[in-house]
Amino acid sequence: MSSRFGLQYAAQVCLSGGVIAYPTESVYGLGCDPLNEASVYRILELKQRRVEKGVILLTDNLQKLLPFIDIHPQQQKQLVQLQEKPTTWLVTASELTPKWIRGAHTKVAVRITRHPVAAKLCALLPYPVVSTSANPANKQPARNAMRVRQYFPGQIDAIVSAGADLRGKPSVIRDLDSGEIIRPG
Repeated sequence: MSSRFGLQYAAQVCLSGGVIAYPTESVYGLGCDPLNEASVYRILELKQRRVEKGVILLTDNLQKLLPFIDIHPQQQKQLVQLQEKPTTWLVTASELTPKWIRGAHTKVAVRITRHPVAAKLCALLPYPVVSTSANPANKQPARNAMRVRQYFPGQIDAIVSAGADLRGKPSVIRDLDSGEIIRPG
């Protein structure tokens, strides 16, 4: 389902409150509308993940992140600057960022994706998409659509079949304010 039609279908499912799976830079992600509380909790239940941990907001465009983050213009430049490795930034959450996205934190994890399929999917959405690895707790993240189906049989509303980089590692996680690397990639 990596065709334009497949991406449009996945975007429509997301827009209508469904849960989707799609490739990212290194693994498959589970996603949904970040403002749809029921959809986010559905993902957390599938993953057996506590809401306190928070999830990532993924997008193709900084403008879509701005309602969710409290950021200075200089920091905006840093967020859009191409990094050597995919980088997820911890950024001060705006008052509009729901607790089910940021978890127990004052910051929210955000990433501007360069993955061609994930970026095309994000371009079809008016907001960032939730991004959390497609795996139940204590299992390896899915790296293909078949593994997503095995982990979550009949539980995902749309799966975008395209490649994740099998050599890829999870994104680097950095704090935007301090520059501290929280998780090396």
